[in-house]
Amino acid sequence: MSLSVAGAFPADMATWFTTSATTFLVIFLAELGDKTQLVCMTLAARYKGRPVFFGASLAFVFLNVLAVVFGAALAQWVPEKVMAGIVAALFAFFGIQSLRTSSQEEEEEEVEEKSGHSIFLTAFLMIFVAELGDKTQIAVAGMAVTQPAGPVWIGATIALVLSSALGVIVGNKLLQRIPIKVVHKVAGIFFLALAGLALTKVF
Repeated sequence: MSLSVAGAFPADMATWFTTSATTFLVIFLAELGDKTQLVCMTLAARYKGRPVFFGASLAFVFLNVLAVVFGAALAQWVPEKVMAGIVAALFAFFGIQSLRTSSQEEEEEEVEEKSGHSIFLTAFLMIFVAELGDKTQIAVAGMAVTQPAGPVWIGATIALVLSSALGVIVGNKLLQRIPIKVVHKVAGIFFLALAGLALTKVF
């Protein structure tokens, strides 16, 4: 078996490592400050960070599988206006829910510690729908066309999971510094803004 130039890995392993590293850098930089990272941050400011992280991570695992298997064709199966409408409705629902939460309900949420399963599903659903057909998924699909699918999936998934982790950490820090009532209002405005942005693609 031939060795790589560096002599550290066999040629096929070097290709896997290089492809994974390249995909990681491209996707991680593209995701910094993107809406899905901001969603993770906002959810983590409202709820427990761990189920938000795992829900988002599982969504990215599935999304990257779809991207490398089906490529950019996935985004073409569902009309853009239909997908944008679904995203808008989802964000609008959570935005209104956040804004309507009263101070008394906020205190009850802290005591009752909202179900981890519920938070997990919320994070999974929001990230999955919001990211489906997004630029990073299309980028992953495009890279999988010219590069081995396995390392592309690994690099992209690690990048998106790390991006989610950063969002959750920032969200938890915000919760320690900002009153929960303010967090709910900011989260509501943020989600409604995302809903409005999605609606611009519908009309």
